[in-house]
Amino acid sequence: MRRLAGLLVVPLLLLSAVACGNDKGSESTASANGLPAITAGAKFGEKPTLAKGKGDPPKELKVEVIKEGDGATVKKGDSVTVNYLGQAWDSDKPFDNSFDRKQPFDLTIGAGQVIKGWDQGLEGQKVGSRVQLVIPPALGYGAQGQGDIKPNATLVFIVDILKATTIPASAKGTDVAQDNIDLPKVGTNTDGKAPSITVPKKDAPTKLVSNYVIEGDGPAVKASDTLAVKYKGVVWKDGKEFDSSYSRGDAPVSFPLAQVIPGWQKGLEGKKVGSRVLLVIPPDMAYGDQAQPKIPANSTLVFSVDILAVL
Repeated sequence: MRRLAGLLVVPLLLLSAVACGNDKGSESTASANGLPAITAGAKFGEKPTLAKGKGDPPKELKVEVIKEGDGATVKKGDSVTVNYLGQAWDSDKPFDNSFDRKQPFDLTIGAGQVIKGWDQGLEGQKVGSRVQLVIPPALGYGAQGQGDIKPNATLVFIVDILKATTIPASAKGTDVAQDNIDLPKVGTNTDGKAPSITVPKKDAPTKLVSNYVIEGDGPAVKASDTLAVKYKGVVWKDGKEFDSSYSRGDAPVSFPLAQVIPGWQKGLEGKKVGSRVLLVIPPDMAYGDQAQPKIPANSTLVFSVDILAVL
């Protein structure tokens, strides 16, 4: 999905129940176990200020619940909305935060959309919690670093878990006849596994195709929606897969519809949540004459997309 996003502007770390916190856990300005202290903005929902770490950083992932919420427990595959602030262990200057943008960040736990320290550290936490994560390089950006983050940096995050939504494993609804012999056929399995895509040995259509494979009964997707989906994409010319959320585990991926390629925007808008959709996207609504990894220039792309939820 990161390739689909193209020029998507995302927070640096990229790669339902709403609950308020209760009084369990600490509201103090200092973290236990020698982790960097919060020197201001200690309460859930406030932008925190973090002190510089003291001494050598821990070599393993450290997770401290600063304030425990009373909401649902976050599970792998859940779509989660958070606010966060991050800085390096040896710095007192944040490299990124969502509080200043006034725009919480959406991710799917276990989908590989974020660094491993986030996936591992947030799973099992409760909605409404404020959590501190101290992430070693192996679970962060490693030896290559990222932007203002130096190579082999240990990262410290304060994360407020605002919301978690459990996402279905698959589209569910009524199978729709696929009787056009000039179009690809998509599997109708609903076991959460990747459906098959069979591309005919014919010329690709020159206009966008957006057809139901399974028609759900949810609300129609709007252009402004953020979606949770599972998808698989192949190149029309040879039928070879170039990208798939299924290959990265069972978790769906989430993204604002406005921030993906035009063929997805136009092809999914108006379709019902819960559906599986066949998209055939001509080059001018995909990547045009710009080749991408596993996608030659001027390729027509074929997708199966399960629209699992609006977030």
